[in-house]
Amino acid sequence: QLQFVESGGGLVQPGGSLNLSCSAAGFTVAWYAVGWFRQAPGKEREALACITNSGEFTDYADSVKGRFTISRDNAKNMVVLHMSSLRPEDTGIYTCAADPWANVADLQSSRYQYWGQGTRVTVSS
Repeated sequence: QLQFVESGGGLVQPGGSLNLSCSAAGFTVAWYAVGWFRQAPGKEREALACITNSGEFTDYADSVKGRFTISRDNAKNMVVLHMSSLRPEDTGIYTCAADPWANVADLQSSRYQYWGQGTRVTVSS
């Protein structure tokens, strides 16, 4: 089955940091742009960050700009989301997905596929 497998979630205090990883299962991540998404309790899924296949271009939602950084290691077939200065409103299920338009960093793309099951992040004291 072609999908991402996310890991790295957990409980963290406000102001803390966390690194999330998504590993591609059954496909080569270097052929795709990749986006990270969050679904908070009772809210719609939100696109947070995306990165082109080369890593040259990135884009971020205003809600995470300056706090989150997306990066990738194509040799390891994975993408990482580094999160810092975490807030309670960052709580949610974090998932990643692949966009076949590999050279475009498009947070609002309708082309995302290979969704993973997600990893839960809870920001609380």
